[in-house]
Amino acid sequence: MTHSPLTGSISFWTSALGRRSLVLAALGSYLLTPTETTAQVRLPKLVSDGMVLQRDTKVNIWGWAKPSEKVALKFNGKTYQATTGADGKWQISLPALKAGGPYQMDITASNHITLKDVLVGDVWLCSGQSNMETPMSRVRDKYPQEVAQANNPRIRQFNVPLTYAFKGLQADLTGGSWVSVDPQSILQFSAVAYFFAKEISAKYQVPVGIIKDAVGGSPAEAWLSAEALKQFPTYEQQGAKYRDSALVAGIKQREGAAVADWYKRLHQTDQGEAPGQTKWSAVGYDASGWASMNVPGYWADQTPLGPVNGVMWFRKEVEVPASMVGKPARLELGTLVDADSTYINGQLVGTTGYQYPPRKYDFKPGVLKAGKNVIVVRLISNGGRGGFTMGKNYQLTSEGQTIDLRGPWQYKLGATMPPTPGTTTFQYQPGGLYNGMIAPVLPYAVKGVLWYQGESNAGHPEDYQALLTSLIADWRARKQQPTMPFIYAQLPNFMAVKKEPSESGWAALRDAQRRTLTVPNTGMAVLLDVGEWNDIHPLDKQTVGHRLALAAQSVAYGEKKMVGMGPLYQSMQVNGNKVTLSFTNTGSGLVAKGGDNLQYFAIAGADNKYVWANAKIEGNKVVVWSDQVPQPVSVRYAWADNPEGTKLYNKEGLPASTFQTK
Repeated sequence: MTHSPLTGSISFWTSALGRRSLVLAALGSYLLTPTETTAQVRLPKLVSDGMVLQRDTKVNIWGWAKPSEKVALKFNGKTYQATTGADGKWQISLPALKAGGPYQMDITASNHITLKDVLVGDVWLCSGQSNMETPMSRVRDKYPQEVAQANNPRIRQFNVPLTYAFKGLQADLTGGSWVSVDPQSILQFSAVAYFFAKEISAKYQVPVGIIKDAVGGSPAEAWLSAEALKQFPTYEQQGAKYRDSALVAGIKQREGAAVADWYKRLHQTDQGEAPGQTKWSAVGYDASGWASMNVPGYWADQTPLGPVNGVMWFRKEVEVPASMVGKPARLELGTLVDADSTYINGQLVGTTGYQYPPRKYDFKPGVLKAGKNVIVVRLISNGGRGGFTMGKNYQLTSEGQTIDLRGPWQYKLGATMPPTPGTTTFQYQPGGLYNGMIAPVLPYAVKGVLWYQGESNAGHPEDYQALLTSLIADWRARKQQPTMPFIYAQLPNFMAVKKEPSESGWAALRDAQRRTLTVPNTGMAVLLDVGEWNDIHPLDKQTVGHRLALAAQSVAYGEKKMVGMGPLYQSMQVNGNKVTLSFTNTGSGLVAKGGDNLQYFAIAGADNKYVWANAKIEGNKVVVWSDQVPQPVSVRYAWADNPEGTKLYNKEGLPASTFQTK
């Protein structure tokens, strides 16, 4: 069985992102409410040039000015008026608009603001954690033509900056602007949201606006309002303590100082950078006495050092043909655990501060030379299992030529350290992201919500159905859209494959996501076949966007005859030692993709001990049995972190969801 370090370090993921975010979070987490007594009419960040307004519904335009000031708004040949209240806020509701544009909007009070290039179409609030946040730049190598040919002014994104707050709702965002798609700007678009928007725009021939409102590593409770958190006393109490600004400032100071001291001691004790001697990254350094290990791999598995933290240096000599010299080149090192600085022939070609981004270091001519070249990686392990992630590409490439870098690398320990001190990731605390990033966008009319989140809640899947159900109701109520479509992505397959039936937090969370479909006007994209065992950020974002678009067409666009999701467990009937399962969303019929025999069905009796079961399709039902379980009471399907093999689909090509019968 292939070993994944992630099975042992998934809890480290959040803390690693927390350290990465520490500096960002310290740059101003509390957003001041716009000054209420300003004499100039002002607009929120969302109401700006290039915005996309929601069609076929009432649209709010709002802002601030002097109390009791009259504000006039002219749009599409009509004029609307409002008077600011005592708090200096004004709001004008435009009647339902037809898709179209570009238009100009003029707003006049004591001053005049003109907004240009305004479109009317569909707006989707795209929220969640890193798999919603992941930009097209991360997957550009998978979709090179998509990037090169991107030129669609009818698809636009507003990127909401990271902001959290605990003292109350923020009135506006800290920044952001509407940007349309071109070959440069597409790199900053959410990959999932872009593919979704492209499909929706093409299908309905309307502009599509994306409000990208996501934060990597964020748990669901961070996106709940203070009112919604009252249903979850533990989370409510956890978030409430951070309303104390002095407490927050003290935590930041202490933790920041501890982390800074850790890195200071790391650099002071790293023998590879010791003053007065040849640096280990230098071309002339003699590494003849270094030991070796195989790459990819983890030094805890291959060396006598065990799971040591600190700095490990790696070195490999490669022969480069003259045909690769004098040209742009790329060094690919999969993903590394955790932070690296990488050199070729003594020149720094790339550095990354945490484990998840793929190491794809492009460099200019002049770095490589004909003959022997030396690659050196200075790798910092913060607190997990350090090394080179299995199953990734490790190669040096230049204009179609490739040198495989897998195999023996020399290594030497530069410094030994305890794990990096833990930090409080404030943006993950309950309520903080709602106050800072959702509250300011609530008045803006949208078609619906796209949600891709759950990885950070997989450690406590028993809470998730209640959390997600509460979040949906909360956002709908506060946006005054009680039936607002809410379309979400189910967690994909991830981590090492297990040979026997076992418990799985990821499977339990997927099942909680499935059960949340009982909430009206919701849809779910099943992703059991698009994940990667060794990457929590799988590259296939096009399939995710496509399946979200299918669900949206069924739920939000009234395409009732469309099969927008894969088979969903409905009920079970026991007859002797056999269980017959019924499903909804069977479409044109059930199929076993990849073969005649269904896999990943498990069955249990009253002892709740699951064993692999036989399963076959009979019409639109599945019959499950095992000679080991004469009196079955429960069935599980795809109940694993990473279920692989033949899976249940409908003929429309959509996979069945993980489920457990009750």
